[in-house]
Amino acid sequence: MNSDVSKKVVVFVAAIGSFVTAFMSSSVNIALPSIGAEFMMNAILLSWVATAYLLATAVFLIPFGRMADIIGRKRIYLYGFFVFTAASAFCGISNSVVMLILFRALQGIGSAMIFGTGTAILTSVFSAGERGKALGINVAVTYLGLSLGPSLGGVLTQNFGWRSIFLVNAPLELVVIILVLWKLKSEWADAVGEKFDFIGSVIYGIALSGIIYGFSLLPELSGAFLIFLGIAGIVVFGLFEAKTEAPVFNISLFKSNRVFIFSSLAALINYSATYAVGFLLSLYLQYIKALTPQQAGIVMVAQPAIQTVFSPSAGRLSDRIQPRKVASAGMAFTAAGLLMMSFLSKGTELVYIIGSLFIIGLGLALFSSPNTNAIMSSVEKKFYGVASGMLSTMRLTGQMFSMGISTLVFALYIGKVSITPEYYQPFLKSVRIIFVVFTVLCILGIFASLARGKLDRDSTE
Repeated sequence: MNSDVSKKVVVFVAAIGSFVTAFMSSSVNIALPSIGAEFMMNAILLSWVATAYLLATAVFLIPFGRMADIIGRKRIYLYGFFVFTAASAFCGISNSVVMLILFRALQGIGSAMIFGTGTAILTSVFSAGERGKALGINVAVTYLGLSLGPSLGGVLTQNFGWRSIFLVNAPLELVVIILVLWKLKSEWADAVGEKFDFIGSVIYGIALSGIIYGFSLLPELSGAFLIFLGIAGIVVFGLFEAKTEAPVFNISLFKSNRVFIFSSLAALINYSATYAVGFLLSLYLQYIKALTPQQAGIVMVAQPAIQTVFSPSAGRLSDRIQPRKVASAGMAFTAAGLLMMSFLSKGTELVYIIGSLFIIGLGLALFSSPNTNAIMSSVEKKFYGVASGMLSTMRLTGQMFSMGISTLVFALYIGKVSITPEYYQPFLKSVRIIFVVFTVLCILGIFASLARGKLDRDSTE
């Protein structure tokens, strides 16, 4: 690491970036009922306020990760915040459903630039023996943003309206831009001079969009058709990348790196099983339990608060023992908490809900930092941006699948209607079914996590 860059400064800047993006993501969930009421949106359309952001982020993560390896990780990180800040402001002044969803997508593009480089910068600066601790701190701050999102988002929504969530966030994003320009003097570009694979990036983006958008259209036949085309596109992408001199994604990472393969799969499964928990509970607590946005946010803070407390310890633990052991235990805790959620009813006590969130939060803390450490420590330095992009892609694609599963079940049991008292029973049935599906996914994830094998920490340094 260059002498003019302090490790503490890098951790601090990366942490603020993680906090801001996480806060935005979780605070919007608590505001969804208010957004739906203003624009008269049904449950399926309302889910696209979250989905548009996730889709755009997932599509651009790997291309921007590769671009960061070539032209500089700090540069892409900085540009990402310019885009994210502008999009946040425009979301706050949106006067139609279309405008809001479009600028949420633009926010997603900015997030892709941030997510695809933040972890890579940390990995570039810290060696294998101390990497888990640094990544654990970053994950903890991410969960701190997730913790404050529902509670502070609830206060803002209730007292100043949902637009205040986007507008109040813009100044925080400007602070990050200033800190990066002021404090980060070094640049990290281990693949400098290599070509950027534009054609491969386009194929990948179209294919992934087809899969994710198709999933949101199920059970309609057009949805299944788009998913099929998207999967075919991924196959074409893989074949194209295998023959390209400078691919946007190096296929050899999947061919010969068992740790990378199964750690990425575990991340995909974990986020597929957990992301929609906030979305579902936001609706459940405000519609079924008749809580205010502020009250619902206080209840929902339990999960990310536990994650914030335990993530640094889990990261340090993964520096001393094999990450797969810690991450697999975390997946098991998460499955147990999701199973408890599958018994939700109108009369479920808030103490039971908070207890379930505590268990899920502990599980996610034990899983996330060690799994991130395993992925980033399993590749060479010149692939840090791509690996970070893949990790974030697994997270975002998993989150998309999580929302897609929820949307599909709602479409089957409720239809395209607003959630009013006459639909509370089918809504509750849908929520229980979704949590059962999530539990099964998480149980499968335990086996994927265990299958990754032993991490050789010295081979990539």
